[in-house]
Amino acid sequence: MARQPDNKANPKVSSDDSELIRELALLLDETSLTEIEIEREGLRVRVARNISIAAAIPSAPAPATVAAGPVAAAAGAPAPDFVNHPGVVPSPMVGTADWAPEPGAKPFIEVGAKVTAGQTLLIIEAMKTMNQIPSPRAGTVTQILVDDGQPVEFGEPLVIIE
Repeated sequence: MARQPDNKANPKVSSDDSELIRELALLLDETSLTEIEIEREGLRVRVARNISIAAAIPSAPAPATVAAGPVAAAAGAPAPDFVNHPGVVPSPMVGTADWAPEPGAKPFIEVGAKVTAGQTLLIIEAMKTMNQIPSPRAGTVTQILVDDGQPVEFGEPLVIIE
């Protein structure tokens, strides 16, 4: 609470001022507001509440699930081994991997499929935009490292083409 500089006659808080502060604090609680400021008769009162918002921190098992896809888990090989694989196709962006053009449709690729350079391997949905991910080279899909609908990170291995 701060009095205006031109009102120097009574710098102490009166009982009326205290009652106003209590009313404003009660109003904050009732309305879920975080701050109220009022100026009246040379008196400016600001009542604010400190709100700390905790960032959502994923639990420890979540990154392991993202890092090890279905084929990686079945093969018993951890996903970081695929990062340096010569046939890896990394994710060019953060988003959600979709293996088919629409739900229930046939996937773009399957393990064992032969692909050509530029052929669509999957779609990564980012900010409601469907981004087709093309094959960087011709070859055979030997492993699919992420599930359909799984969130992917930039640089995360998606597919191995040999």
